[in-house]
Amino acid sequence: MVAQWPSYATRCDAMNVIEFSELGEDIRASLQGKRWLLLTAEELSQATAALMFSELEDVLVAVDYRGHDVEDGMWARAVHLLLVDEGTPTSQLQRETGISKVVSGSGELTAHLW
Repeated sequence: MVAQWPSYATRCDAMNVIEFSELGEDIRASLQGKRWLLLTAEELSQATAALMFSELEDVLVAVDYRGHDVEDGMWARAVHLLLVDEGTPTSQLQRETGISKVVSGSGELTAHLW
């Protein structure tokens, strides 16, 4: 018998994933019951409230930072998973930022969620 992995949509639905662009006007209500909030580097500057409410609602935060130089900031305190470009020193970045999991490479951000 061959194991079948769920598709991206099925896996994300099962994990209760929400993208920043899908948040409604009531951000906290949009996050309730979710496991992960997904953001891009470009969205971080607009995501202060979402990052604050994600902590209050026990929602983990994942950021796809590929294509950008990682800039230090308070945002890193709310992030649990950071996806960066290949060749980025992930161990050093993880120590410096305190982010739980820093990975480099291509592929989908969702492949690294837990």
